[in-house]
Amino acid sequence: MKAIWNGAIGFGLVNIPVKIYSATETSKLDLDMLDKSDFSNIKFKRVNEKTGKEVQWKNIVKAYLMEDKYVVLEDEDYDKALPEKTKILSIEHFVKESEVDSVYFEMPYFLEPQKNGENAYRLLIKALQETKMAGIGTFVLRESEAIGMIRPYNDEILVLNRLRFNQEIRDYKELKIPAKKAPKPAELKMAKSLISQLSETFDPSVYKDTYSEALLKIIKQKAKGKNVKTKKAEPVKEGKVIDLMAQLKASLQNPKSKNAS
Repeated sequence: MKAIWNGAIGFGLVNIPVKIYSATETSKLDLDMLDKSDFSNIKFKRVNEKTGKEVQWKNIVKAYLMEDKYVVLEDEDYDKALPEKTKILSIEHFVKESEVDSVYFEMPYFLEPQKNGENAYRLLIKALQETKMAGIGTFVLRESEAIGMIRPYNDEILVLNRLRFNQEIRDYKELKIPAKKAPKPAELKMAKSLISQLSETFDPSVYKDTYSEALLKIIKQKAKGKNVKTKKAEPVKEGKVIDLMAQLKASLQNPKSKNAS
């Protein structure tokens, strides 16, 4: 793992030196893009729009267009904007995790304590565990301010969940949302029975990226020159009045439905 941020957590007057590491990695297959005519690899280049010549990374700068003129930013300018947040993630509030809607969750990171920060790190884990709270604070990551929620994970490490700002959540009012109409009592009772029948303790290891595995299987078959035959997915039926009671009853009788524990 390679650290993407090096700084400290501010916990009251206590600073806990930490490094931040990405907690996730993709399970998608790494597919290359090729020219259909001869299967040559497609390359993307950074070119100067005036000369058409390729520009090396070391010669590229970032700038902001203001009143038809570019203002170029240097590396030190990013630190000057909010110097106190480039190296410190200060916990400003403690909240219940359940109060943070999942729509705000963006990306998880692992926090690793640095030298002389181990005791304070363990103290924060234990305090959050016993109070069942999570710390909220802001910091600067990769040239932008972010909200972070710090919480224990597996009782042995702190996880930082990057959150979206409220203004980043789109307004859904223009979507066609069904009117608030109470469902029929019998249908609601049946739906709750189905939920109860399928309820169990969440186990993330049960869920696998089976699509990538299936796609890799097709790739291997094609590599051997075999024709791949698969069953087509059923088309989505639209414009038909649904008999909810009939579907709910069928769902409860479906052998795939697990018995409630």
